[in-house]
Parts: sequence; structure tokens; C-alpha cells
Amino acid sequence: MRPALKAGLLPVWRDRETLQFGVDPRRAVAVAGLGQTAAVLSLLDGSRDRDGVIAAAQAYGVPPEAADRVLAVLAAAGVLDDFPARLHASLPAQLRARLAPELATASLAYADADGGARTLARRRAAYIRVHGAGRTGACVASFLAASGVGHVSCADPEPAEPADLAPAGLILTDLGAPRQEGAARAVERAAPEVRTGDDGSVPDLVILTGPTLPDLATQLRRDRVPHLALRTGEAIGVVGPLVLPGRSACLGCVDLRKTEADRHWPKILAQVTFARSRPQACDTVLAAMTATLAAAQALAFIDRPGAVPVTADGTLELVLPDWQWRRRTWRPHPACGCGAAVRRRH
Repeated sequence: MRPALKAGLLPVWRDRETLQFGVDPRRAVAVAGLGQTAAVLSLLDGSRDRDGVIAAAQAYGVPPEAADRVLAVLAAAGVLDDFPARLHASLPAQLRARLAPELATASLAYADADGGARTLARRRAAYIRVHGAGRTGACVASFLAASGVGHVSCADPEPAEPADLAPAGLILTDLGAPRQEGAARAVERAAPEVRTGDDGSVPDLVILTGPTLPDLATQLRRDRVPHLALRTGEAIGVVGPLVLPGRSACLGCVDLRKTEADRHWPKILAQVTFARSRPQACDTVLAAMTATLAAAQALAFIDRPGAVPVTADGTLELVLPDWQWRRRTWRPHPACGCGAAVRRRH
């Protein structure tokens, strides 16, 4: 182990003997009784292994037993990481610096003791394909790429229009070109090392923006490819459901539930799927918020394969003007052919 203080937790003194790591009470941890042994903290930068830290501490007047005790206390408090030296050595300096906030956040959010290395490794190995590269889709793609996802492609051959432009997405020079090409350039601006081509491999996750053709959803379900839906319009942003084929409610389940509430829904859905509303009632901030939350749900799925994100069997919905996200539950429908409801019964 190469002990390093957990990045992202600012050390602040509460008094002469007590050092607090972090400021917000939801993350902060206080360690009392450090006294002179606090000198050990300056050695916890990941450049030495445990024995090296204990040996170097003697130059500061800290006996080996006391240094060992400090390391044990800090480890028990959850403020030490095993510095990911191998990961750092494999990344160019500029990329390492750019991804430092991702590593620090993963280490804190998931309480990992590896400095976020395993989380970043999962992201770099992941492939996410985004269908639709308008003002939300292109932003989702660039957010995921900047977050360390190694392969992000977009599928949208339609030409970019002025209403598609947005921060972190398509820009003026993309006008008239296929939106998928502009999205690839947005990804390259955010993370030049990320692959953007669709090489035919099966994605770990597909993100569907806007109305989805039934054939696409059916194909994804048949191929057992997890997919996350999002849509914006009418001053509303919706993220979800996250479809885990055969395990959670699919898009067909949601439509069947909506049909139960409104028998005219199938007719409405058929028109919505092929219609284009211009201008779309999705302003810049709503598009960015929806794209951000969709990217967050995608990362939650990639980062922790054993966990079930909140958008499985549900949607997160934002209705202006209150700017407050709320969750709606969608249970698998017994009449749907996806099989999720049958599996639940057993």
C-alpha cells in the first residue's frame, strides 16, 4: 500500500490536537490526539509505501510505533487511499490532471480506498452509444467522455439546425452537417482520447433521446442491451426509465401503463414518434439539466454493476417552472412481452 490522504477532503484544524478532514458534516471526519505526530500527514502523498512513510517520519521526530498508530487511525477513519500509482503511470500528465476530479469524486462518493482507480477503469473500458445528437444528446455524449468513458458514439444523421446548438454540445460550425459528426467533434473537444466511431461492437449502454422507433427498442431488448431513455419538450425534462432487459420495466411497459390511464395514448404515441415540433419547448438550462442527469444515471450504471440506479422502474421528471426533480415509479406490466413482470412473480 502507498498511503495517501483521500483527495477532495480539505484538512482543517479544529483545535491544536484535532484535525478535521473535509468541511461538510456529511463527509467530514475529525481525528483527535494527533499532536506532534501530525507531521506524518505531510508524507502521505502516495510517493512512499507504508514502511517508507514510517521510516521517513523519524526525521520529523515521530517514532515508528507512533507513525504506525497514526496510519492505523487515519485508515480506520476512512481518509486514506491506496495511491493508484499504476493508473497514474499509465496516463499522460495532462489526462491525469484532467481526470483528477473524477478520481477524487469517485473515491469519496463510493468510499473506495483505491483513489477511484477501479471506477475510472470501468469507465475507460465502457462503450456508450447515444441515439439522437441534438441539444441534449450531444451534451450527454460530451459529459460522458469528459467523465472518463472510453468509447462514446452518436447516431443521428439529420443536419444540425440552430436550435440544436448548446454549451457542451453542437456549435455554430456544425450547422448543416450531420448531427452525429458535430457530436463527435464535441466529444473530441472535451476528451480527445475518447473513441467516437461505431465499430459494430455491442454497447454496454444505449441512451435514447426523444421519441424512439419501436423497432429500435425491441432490438435492444432482444439483444439484452441495457438502455436509458430521456426526453425533453413542453418545458419538461424526463430521464428514464433505465431498461435492464427482462429485469425492469421497459418502454413498452411504460406505454401500457399510460394506456391504462388514457386509452387514446397509443394513437397519440404513434403521432409523436414521427412528428417534429419546432420550436421545441426546451430551453438551454432545461436541456443541460436533463443531459447532466442522464449522464449521471449512465455513470451510476457503469460505475457500480451490482447496484440498481434510481431510474430502473422509474423516471426522474422536471416540470418548469419549479425546477425540482421528482421520481415517478413505473412497474413492469404483465401484458408486456419483455418478461420482467413474470420474472418478478417468480
